[in-house]
Amino acid sequence: MAKAKYPVEEYIGVPVEQDDSGQYIVKDAATSQLHSWRTGRHTKGKFKGVGQVFLTENHLSVAVIETRPVAYKDRHAITPMSRFTSEFVSDELVAMMREKQ
Repeated sequence: MAKAKYPVEEYIGVPVEQDDSGQYIVKDAATSQLHSWRTGRHTKGKFKGVGQVFLTENHLSVAVIETRPVAYKDRHAITPMSRFTSEFVSDELVAMMREKQ
């Protein structure tokens, strides 16, 4: 019996952390780079939009800057993520990281 396929999306994001006031910031904006993660079979939560924060399997907080569809057969080239949170970074942070691409 074939295993059930699930939709796979690539999330290009930047690691973030919370500052003393609870706002999400990029650790080192000058040298930070965007990386890719993808949804996996066990990913929890739902993607709501660019700027949303998700957790990786290593408990790293990442802000989504861009998304791309991924062919199911190509999914193993991208690291799976753990779960989406209900938190978002500022539009300014998203815009700043998009300019760096």
